[in-house]
Parts: sequence; C-alpha cells; structure tokens
Amino acid sequence: MEEFLVRAATSEDLKTLLKFEQGVILAERPFDTTLAEDPITYYDLDVLIHSEDAQVIVVTYDTKIVASGYALKKRARPYLDHEFYSYLGFMYTHPDYRGKGLNALVIKELKIWSTEKGLNEIRLTVYDGNMPAIKAYEKIGFRKHIIEMRLA
Repeated sequence: MEEFLVRAATSEDLKTLLKFEQGVILAERPFDTTLAEDPITYYDLDVLIHSEDAQVIVVTYDTKIVASGYALKKRARPYLDHEFYSYLGFMYTHPDYRGKGLNALVIKELKIWSTEKGLNEIRLTVYDGNMPAIKAYEKIGFRKHIIEMRLA
C-alpha cells in the first residue's frame, strides 16, 4: 500500500506549489472564458502559508509533493446564520497520483483545521461543467448550494 503523508505547507514548498497553481489554472481555463491570458496567478501562496486565518496542506509520497489544498477563514454574508466560514481552494493532485483518494485526504485535514478554528460551515466553488470535480466533491459529502450565473 502506498504511504501518503499530509502536512502543513512551508515556504520551502513554494516552487512546487507555484507549478501546482499553474496546473489548476490550466485545468480551469476551458471552463472560464473570462480568464486573462497567461501568465496569471490565483493565490498569494506565501501569504496563505503564513496566515493565521489559512491552512495550506500538501500530501507527499516519499519526499515528493503530490497534492495540495487550502482552507481560508472568510467572513460570511451578514444575513447568514454564521459569521465566518471555511473556504476551500487550491485543490490539486499531480496527474500521476489521481484516483487515489488524495483530494478526500486533503479535505479531511482541512475540515479538521476548520473545526479547530470554530468554522463549521465549509464551502468551495467549482465550475458547473467540471463534472469530475463535482462528482469527487459530492462523493466526499459536498452538495450543490447555489449557482452563480453571468450574462455573456
């Protein structure tokens, strides 16, 4: 059985994490015609790694980083029944390691961090056409909640 280890990301992981970020962008580009031309970035990973209000997780196999994700404490809309929630993002698994449950492993660890921070509401966003991701999140227990629409 393969042994995957989960740990908090460090600044030393940035080189790999920046490559993962480009993998996320590449995967999402077909679903979003509004993305600017490359090069673009989504995250300030070093800030997230050092923030008290975020947790960046990596999964390693041997010494190689093979998956990532983050949880970020966000303020909820004032009309909701919770003041803050945990927003999950930066979900990426290296193509050679997909289908091994690593996304679920990352979410499990981020859920623990969120609960420890008192964040019981956990949300993420996914493109409507990204059926593999939607199915993976639904398998873990996420349910569709709201659809954001745009006038094209």
